Amino acid sequence: MSASVAATDPRATESAVAALAPWFHNLHLPDGVQTAPDHFLGDFPAFKWREIAPHVPADLHGWRVLDVGCNAGFYSFELAARGAHVTAIDVDPHYLAQARWAARQFGLQGRIEFHRMQLYDLAHEPRQYDLVWFMGVLYHLRHPLLALDILRRRTRRLLMLQTLTMPGDGAIEPPSDFPLEERGRLLADGWPRMAFIEGRMSSDPTNWWAPNSACVEAMLRSAGFRIRERVAHETWLCEPSAGNAWSVMINQELRAATGT
Repeated sequence: MSASVAATDPRATESAVAALAPWFHNLHLPDGVQTAPDHFLGDFPAFKWREIAPHVPADLHGWRVLDVGCNAGFYSFELAARGAHVTAIDVDPHYLAQARWAARQFGLQGRIEFHRMQLYDLAHEPRQYDLVWFMGVLYHLRHPLLALDILRRRTRRLLMLQTLTMPGDGAIEPPSDFPLEERGRLLADGWPRMAFIEGRMSSDPTNWWAPNSACVEAMLRSAGFRIRERVAHETWLCEPSAGNAWSVMINQELRAATGT
């Protein structure tokens, strides 16, 4: 992390880290203590950030950033360290407590606002953000396309999306229209599709969906995003596109679903 703070007693920090366990983000605190050094994914999410960081503007001064599902705040801290003012949201009070505590360790609490709220609550928020950070959340939502429709209205410049996907990167360009009797096309390799997980995956009851890459990209286009580039595995950088033919219908459904 690039923010500098006064060194603290490592023993006191280790005690606080233990009190706030379990941690999903392995934060490297200023005094050298790590919050989850034995993380099952490795040094997560630092290794993911190293892949993505070159694709994010190095100077974010004057940018407003929305971090959806901030967890313990790793990405919020990195983006704030680049100068952004960050609004970070999560539904889990445990992770928000970790994030608020860690923000103080990095001296970044003045650049980040933390709020406990659902993504769907953003439908009632008028503010737009220069960058919406949407990492590791989509597949935990029962209504993923509704979520993307909402985020499209909150995104001024860029969206960074990461999501769990099915194996396979193949993609075909679906026809603009086809008859009912040709539904066999839906089984073609590379057709946009998403698997529904009724029970649990990896013991997590909130793992609801596993789209293939083609489906992620199709949903992004449908919600009104243009894909700039695929910056890493299961990770896309997008920007708002000019409307689409179905924008009136989408807006009507969005208002009905969210009461806005």
